[in-house]
Order: sequence, then C-alpha cells, then structure tokens
Amino acid sequence: MTLGELAAALGLSCLGNPQVPILGVGEFETAPPTHLALALGSRRDRLATSRAAAFIVAAETVTEADATRYNLLPATYPKVAFARAIALLHVPPRQSLGIAPEATLAADVVIGDSPTIGPHVVIGEGSRLGARVTIHPGVVIGRHVTIGDDTTIYPNVTIYDGVRIGARCILHAGVVIGADGYGYARDADGTHVKIPQVGTVVIEDDVEIGANSTIDRATLGETRIGRGVKIDNLVHIAHNCTIGEDSLLAALVGLSGGVKVGRRVTMAGQVGANPQVEIGEGATIAGKTGITKSVPPGETYAGMPITTLREWKRERIYAARLPYRLPDIEARLTAVETRLTALLPALTPQPAESED
Repeated sequence: MTLGELAAALGLSCLGNPQVPILGVGEFETAPPTHLALALGSRRDRLATSRAAAFIVAAETVTEADATRYNLLPATYPKVAFARAIALLHVPPRQSLGIAPEATLAADVVIGDSPTIGPHVVIGEGSRLGARVTIHPGVVIGRHVTIGDDTTIYPNVTIYDGVRIGARCILHAGVVIGADGYGYARDADGTHVKIPQVGTVVIEDDVEIGANSTIDRATLGETRIGRGVKIDNLVHIAHNCTIGEDSLLAALVGLSGGVKVGRRVTMAGQVGANPQVEIGEGATIAGKTGITKSVPPGETYAGMPITTLREWKRERIYAARLPYRLPDIEARLTAVETRLTALLPALTPQPAESED
C-alpha cells in the first residue's frame, strides 16, 4: 500500500509524500527503499543513515523541518504503531482449511464455524471449540475442554481434561496445560503419597503462552491466568497460582504452588518464587530474583533474598568496594588492638595490699 493508505489504516497522520509505495517493514539499518522502519532513541537522530522509505517516530520528537526532509508517521505509541504495521504488511489473512481427515475427534465434540484442524489432532469427548479456531498438527486436547473463538494452538501442544481456554489466545509449540500439580504427602515410613490433583486450569482471553511452557492444574479449585497475560518460553506455573491481568512473565520464570501475582506485574528472566507468596499489583521483578516473601505493589525488586532494587544496588556497591578496603580495615584493627594491649595493664584493677 502507499504510505498514505498505511497511515490511514494505522490512524496516523502522514508527513512527507503519501504516494510512496510501502512493501513491508524492515530494520532501521537494513531496510530497503521500499520499506518502513522504526526510528526511536539514537536512531531518531540518524534518519539520513537509513535507506528506508519512511519512518515511524515518536510524535513529540517531530520538528517543522522533518516533513520537508523525510517521510514520517508520527505516533503517540510508536512501538504499538510498528506492531500494527507489521501485522498489516506481513501477516497473511487467516484462511479456514477445515478438518483434516487424519484428525481424530470424539463423536460429541462441538466445533464453531470456519475451523482449521490439522492432521493427527486428537480431541476428547465433550470438548467444545469456538469459531475460527486453528489447531496445528499433533495437538492433543482432552475431554471436556473448552476453547474460545479465534484461538490458535501450535503443534504438539497438550491440553489435559477439563481445562478452559478463552478467546484469541495463542499457545505455542510444546505447551502443556493441566498436568498434575506437584503434590505429595510423606507417610510414616517415608514413602511419598500422591495428593490427587482434581482442580483445573482457566486461561482467560487474549493470553499468549510461549513454547514449552507448562501450567499445572490445581489440587482443588483452579490455576488461573488472567486476561492479557503474556508468558515467554520455558516458564513453569505450579498448581493453584493466580496471575493477574496484563502481567508479563519472561523466560525461565518458575512459580511454586499457590503464588498470587497481581495485575500488570513484570517478571524478568529466571525469577523464582516460594510457595504462597503474593506479588503486588504493578511490581517489577528483576532477572534471577528469588521471591522469598510477599512484596507490596508498585515497587521494583531484585536480589536473593528479595529486596528493593535501590537497596540491592546499595548492597552491591558496598560488596564491590569491600575487597579494596580490607587492607585499610585490617591495619586499623591492628592499630586498635596494639593500643588496647598497651592500655590493658593500666586498666586492669590491682589487688589490694593485705594488712599484717
């Protein structure tokens, strides 16, 4: 489409030549003269170094001279506009391919309009799939599973019995939803007795789950993933956890049983959490943090054990300085010890003289 057509589709104004043809979206450094690029930060000051035909920029950075020099799409949320441009120019429209003859569906499965169900998909009895679902090859869906409209499930995903998945969700390859929670009780002779995991998993609308992530079913009740949550690859969420709406969990996050995560929490890579802790709304957890206790909302945390990011930085500064201060500390302690040794006789009480 032309730059003007693209601007209209994105709801943006167009500065420069609206007739410039735009064939795709490219990286700032390598985009050809037919592509759109994103220019933020230092790249905003280097537009002349890129061969791109046009740029999405932050609206507040546009100057009066820009329209005469470059083709620009100013946006209040440039990354959002960039994402939507990629969707318009690179993501082909969905086509319904029907149900592959190699798929195995129970007789009472209910499927909405315009499905795509690939070869070797297995769907158990009593399950219900919404309209326009896309199920890629090798997916196994258990009994009495519910999947909402427009959800896409990529190859080799396993969804256990009784799981409920909302609309417009994306489950990437290898995801496992609803496996048993890790629950055992130790008997008098030391053997481990399995606690039956008879709860379920509920995944609300607009959730995306990365490849090979796992979400365990609840012991009783439910494990719940809130609307709009985005989960990276290789994340483990244990039984009876609750993840609040619009939270972000990066790769290798591991949550123990019963953890409660508030709305719009960000958890960076390799964060781990002890059982039953609560993370307040809007909190940010830095990478490799060990959440050993519940934390209030709205703060940034780091370290093991967990503390505020400010306190963690202070501790790291002191720890880094310590090796360089040890000789001075040792010399000062030696001087104090020498002085005390010299003063000790004068400070020691003398025995009283006895009378004849």
